[in-house]
Amino acid sequence: MAAKGQLDTNATEDSKRQRKYNSSPEQKKRRAQRNKSRKLMMDKGSASKGDGKDVDHNDKNTANNTNNLSMKSKKANRADNRGTGGAPKGNTNAKK
Repeated sequence: MAAKGQLDTNATEDSKRQRKYNSSPEQKKRRAQRNKSRKLMMDKGSASKGDGKDVDHNDKNTANNTNNLSMKSKKANRADNRGTGGAPKGNTNAKK
């Protein structure tokens, strides 16, 4: 097993690329916004650890967390977020 912060010697190119992407400042900021949203819903009592639910950002903007959050099943939330920019499934106006 590799030391903390180091890549495993057997790491695939995909895992190396993903690790680089996840460690970019932009992605760290977006992940922090998502974590903050989850914490707000937990404090509100709408979410709990291990509940199998996702926090849905109704307008697909993770930066604004006021009156923009609801809980959805993972399946429903991830189906809604298909396509570019979180366009709903079946939306013909989605960017390509």
